[in-house]
Amino acid sequence: MILLISDLHLQEERPDISRAFLDLLDGRARHAQALYILGDFFEAWIGDDAMTPFQQSICQAMRQLSDSGTAIYLMHGNRDFLIGQAFCAAAGCTLLVDPSVIELGGEQVLLMHGDTLCTRDLGYMKLRRLLRNPLSLWLLRHLPLTARHKLARKLRSESRSQTRMKATEIVDVTPEEVPQVMAAHGVRTLVHGHTHRPAIHKLVVDGQPARRIVLGDWDRRGWVLQVDEQGFQLAPFEFS
Repeated sequence: MILLISDLHLQEERPDISRAFLDLLDGRARHAQALYILGDFFEAWIGDDAMTPFQQSICQAMRQLSDSGTAIYLMHGNRDFLIGQAFCAAAGCTLLVDPSVIELGGEQVLLMHGDTLCTRDLGYMKLRRLLRNPLSLWLLRHLPLTARHKLARKLRSESRSQTRMKATEIVDVTPEEVPQVMAAHGVRTLVHGHTHRPAIHKLVVDGQPARRIVLGDWDRRGWVLQVDEQGFQLAPFEFS
């Protein structure tokens, strides 16, 4: 059994989500071969050197799961792209490149966070290229903590306000981008998060049936994609 989740946006202000994640680690994930977290795991991450006690508690819980035998894989999202190897080493997880192709359920599957599929959001794509530039990443990691905190608050505030003002189709994936990316990687299944619109979409890639599985965000409920002998099962669960 393999489990895939995304967009938990963990933060101290949402203890219900944190409890739900810890319950998953203590429950279903203990029986899984691997747990994949496809980005926006934390609401914000300003550097491995700035872990709060809350973030350290999450890290320790992940380490316990990893030590129990479940492999954990983590992919950057647009909120936590500064997570580095120090955190991954402490948490016992492996940092995945976005995109990555893995074998899942007997087939090659493409994993992405999903933000790079939203090519119609020109403002965001420009900002993403700037922030993910290696020089920018180096500068961000070496800014004083106070400056990083201030910048993170500014980016989060601007992201919320701009998202509310943008049309729905702008912040969703670009339909024609999906089959192009899947064809380039030679896959018939794509799994991603980011859009907060959980669903399994049927499509055609190079004349063959294909599917795009969108993981849900953890807000009013949690979402888990379970892959086992029964196939790919995307389902929500309630938490309080």
